[in-house]
Amino acid sequence: MALTAGIVGLPNVGKSTLFNAITQAGAESANYPFCTIDPNVGIVEVPDHRLTKLTELVQPKKTVPTAFEFTDIAGIVKGASKGEGLGNKFLAHIREVDAICQVVRCFADDNITHVSGKVDPISDIEVINLELILADLESVEKRIGRVEKLAKQKDKDALVEFPILSKLKEALESEKAARTVELTDEEAKVVKGLHLLTTKPMLYVANVGEDDIADPSDNEYVQRVRDFAKEDNAEVIVVCAKIEEEISELEGEEKEMFLSELGIEESGLDQLIRATYSLLGLATYFTAGVQEVRAWTFRRGMKAPQCAGIIHSDFERGFIRAETVSYDDLVAAGTMTAAREAGKVRLEGKEYEVKDGDIIHFRFNV
Repeated sequence: MALTAGIVGLPNVGKSTLFNAITQAGAESANYPFCTIDPNVGIVEVPDHRLTKLTELVQPKKTVPTAFEFTDIAGIVKGASKGEGLGNKFLAHIREVDAICQVVRCFADDNITHVSGKVDPISDIEVINLELILADLESVEKRIGRVEKLAKQKDKDALVEFPILSKLKEALESEKAARTVELTDEEAKVVKGLHLLTTKPMLYVANVGEDDIADPSDNEYVQRVRDFAKEDNAEVIVVCAKIEEEISELEGEEKEMFLSELGIEESGLDQLIRATYSLLGLATYFTAGVQEVRAWTFRRGMKAPQCAGIIHSDFERGFIRAETVSYDDLVAAGTMTAAREAGKVRLEGKEYEVKDGDIIHFRFNV
């Protein structure tokens, strides 16, 4: 699954610090704008307690988690759609990702400059969202000029596309994201081909100070971001990027002790990775045997042969059946043999839509 989430935000909000924590890739992080000029790409493992439990049950020789990509994109500034800052180069990088994680500064620190001179998370969000909208509006206006001429010539495709573009233009001119426009399935296919920035799903990451991570509800900036996100039908994840970078260097009991001392049960990064994974429309199925227990990423809605093809193209080409049991049923039974005896193991065919948490053994013949 070659899907990636882009980390965006104004300069100095904690994007690169967060990216370092997520990937431990060591992207340069400095107290000045544009220190991240080329996007950094990192692969992250998806935390999943189910994989740990399956490993306990099966006792395999090895366990392999699934993963996906995060891309750290340099800071956007007001006027980016017109070339300000590093402008269109950054917008092009955003165009290449599948979902957007917008990091918002929700802490005050006199030692870290803010590009607009004050901490105001809603203003920051509006700056970025408007730049994305303006970039999309420019794209739609260019496209609509060409399509309108063809529509007047009774071109079939243009006659379909022109009213869709008109609908998008109206929304963008009202400073509304393209994803807020109600579309039929057919219209959505047309819009997908336009590769607009504001059709991408958005998740807000509230970056708080160290004192706020145990109970961010007292942080008025966080509450304002949550209120804004609710209107945008988006999720908010609260992290302290500085602490997360420290946590990322710890493992096992040492990590658990550190989290306990901070008064939190789970790192913000684990929450962020899972939320982004879901935002991308991804889910996980498992294969489990004595040689290996492994998590596999698939897009929600994929059918059994397609999911088999993720492992190997021969699996899809020669697909016969998918021997399937749900995670909950297997854990309740204790072993695959017991699950089979309880009638919980199913033989699914080509039309079966794979569910998150399925444990599957593919039968194929090439």
